[in-house]
Amino acid sequence: MIADREGTLELVASLSADWDGVVNASVQANADDEHDPEGATIAFERSRIEASLTRARARLADIDDALRRLGDGTYGVCEQCGGAIAVERLEARPFARTCIACASG
Repeated sequence: MIADREGTLELVASLSADWDGVVNASVQANADDEHDPEGATIAFERSRIEASLTRARARLADIDDALRRLGDGTYGVCEQCGGAIAVERLEARPFARTCIACASG
């Protein structure tokens, strides 16, 4: 999980740098997105990076929460029913908060 956290931190840093580059490019480009052929591309890139950054930050929060649960002894316990989360589920999704039954219902 620590390696996954480090990789996610690197991804957030990379996406943040990409975001800064797109923002700087849009400042230097024509502000008329509707009539500038590059405007639509810049807007698309900005939207794509923003969505990826949001997902990466959410994943980082999930990992940090799993590490907190590991520290306080509640890791592997379903937050909804209080039952055990199957080892196979935790192997596939180490930051799972619910068992398969609760996640499906």
